[in-house]
Amino acid sequence: MPHILDRPAWNALQTAHAGLAEGDALAMRYPPSIVPFAAARDDAPESIAALAALPAMGEMMALVEAGPIIVPDGFDIVVDSTLVQMTGGSKHPRVEDPQIEPLTPDDAEEMLGLATLTKPGPFTLGAQRLGTFWGIRIDGRLAAMAGQRMRQPGFGELSGLCTHPDFQKRGLGTLLFRHVAGEISARGDEVYLHAYASNANAIALYEHMGFSIRSRMNVKIVQRSV
Repeated sequence: MPHILDRPAWNALQTAHAGLAEGDALAMRYPPSIVPFAAARDDAPESIAALAALPAMGEMMALVEAGPIIVPDGFDIVVDSTLVQMTGGSKHPRVEDPQIEPLTPDDAEEMLGLATLTKPGPFTLGAQRLGTFWGIRIDGRLAAMAGQRMRQPGFGELSGLCTHPDFQKRGLGTLLFRHVAGEISARGDEVYLHAYASNANAIALYEHMGFSIRSRMNVKIVQRSV
């Protein structure tokens, strides 16, 4: 039986993020202003056709699935790669630290700037509509941040973890990682995340923090060209 995280975007849009969903019973996506993730219900031709109808000309979709990804006709593949999906259970303790503060929509521009610089994954000005983000400021600058992205029943994704190059090697990323994991655990959800399969250093760090690889995942970012 398929795992609920095998098609993470589809199952998030069917449940915890249903209020954000665009599409129908065959294919759905998040609003592009929030995040580019989209998914078909399954690999049936009618579902793939519904997926193809979601974006306008030039818009992109990020497709993440455990199985092979079928790209609809009329789309160019911009990224074709492999991720690992890692789970960390639901027993992470809450971590409090006076450096950590919740981020708000007033911080969105600075958050996007940090994400653009460090490239933790798809990020937009509307990313906070998916879940709470926290940050650490040093001398008034956003030095590091992390937050929550997709949610499914019993699961919460830790995402957007990044540290400005000027403030690396101070343990800020590790502190925020533990904080967000603790907040997800506090509501009873199991924490999970995605990392590029080629990023051995990140995977080793997450394993050190108690995470293990649940599944390899395929990712394709596609752009409508017809």
